[in-house]
Amino acid sequence: MIIKAINILNYKNISHAELTFSPGLNCLFGLNGMGKTNLLDAIYYLSFCKSASNHIDSQNIKHDAEYFMIDGTYDDGQGTEMTVYCGMKKRHKKVFKKNGKEYRKFSDHIGQVPLVMVSPVDGGIISGGSEERRRFMDMVISQHDKEYLNAIIRYERALMQRNAMLKADSQAPDADYEVWEEMMDIYGKVVCGKRQKFIAEFKSYFSELYHYISSGNEDVSLQYTSHCLDADLKSLLAANRERDRIIGFTTKGIHRDDIEMALGGYPVRREGSQGQNKTFAIALKLAQFTYLDKKDGTKPLLLLDDIFDRLDGKRVEKIIRLVSGDGFGQIFITDTDKARFDGILAQVSADYKIFEVCDGVITDD
Repeated sequence: MIIKAINILNYKNISHAELTFSPGLNCLFGLNGMGKTNLLDAIYYLSFCKSASNHIDSQNIKHDAEYFMIDGTYDDGQGTEMTVYCGMKKRHKKVFKKNGKEYRKFSDHIGQVPLVMVSPVDGGIISGGSEERRRFMDMVISQHDKEYLNAIIRYERALMQRNAMLKADSQAPDADYEVWEEMMDIYGKVVCGKRQKFIAEFKSYFSELYHYISSGNEDVSLQYTSHCLDADLKSLLAANRERDRIIGFTTKGIHRDDIEMALGGYPVRREGSQGQNKTFAIALKLAQFTYLDKKDGTKPLLLLDDIFDRLDGKRVEKIIRLVSGDGFGQIFITDTDKARFDGILAQVSADYKIFEVCDGVITDD
């Protein structure tokens, strides 16, 4: 999958950009705050129907504008062209279209344009709460598995209803709880089974990539944890109903799942240096690329936003060699250092383009 061209109006600090891209490497350089990440975010938006950094759509409209629009043209690698359009006016619902046909549900678009974005916020997967690691699993699996996405949506709806009953401070009959607990059990089992299978397959890709980037000097591991692995969810929910009534929320279920991430046998969030934590996060996202590529046979777009900070030169060189190889497709890289791009391009034989970004204005260099 490649994005051939994009047309942007009033998205964040980008007033207007009409660009064509290389099918290989696309380098964006400029000072911090100029709009490099905003261009990547516009590309991300066309894959996930939302911004990577701000999920309140109206706040992505340029300050002095009434609307934003993003329009992308893609090639699926088989010679078939596809267009994806998103537009939103203030105080109106956003509109999302593929090949001119409007989506009834935004979730129907997920997976149509596979994409992996590596950015500084990925450190939250390691240092943040368990919701960050669940969100990571959801993003990866949902891009190729519609049953999983549907199960997540339905589980969350049932969880919301159960929590609303718990917070109402009323003694609703057990039969009312059982309706939502049965739904949580049905869809929670689907999610748990698919997450368990995902981690079992994914961790081998991750370990291989981490070992390559770190020159094999560090051992890493991933372990999926869930209440559903050790007990029947429906029984757990019933057994904890009174306790949940007292505290006002649901304490058991797949919404409490986590991934234990270890470096040298110890939690990486506690033991890892800044460079090790960043390597860990980058290896997770590159493993996401490998996983999706092997599942669907379509190479995702790869967006690398400011990934070189806090990494030693040897690890930077390893990453550049890796992503510039045959295993990856179209790539977008941002950096403040044009000289570093010159070093990258000296190692790349594939087609490339360079863009300069200054105050939201993007030009071919």
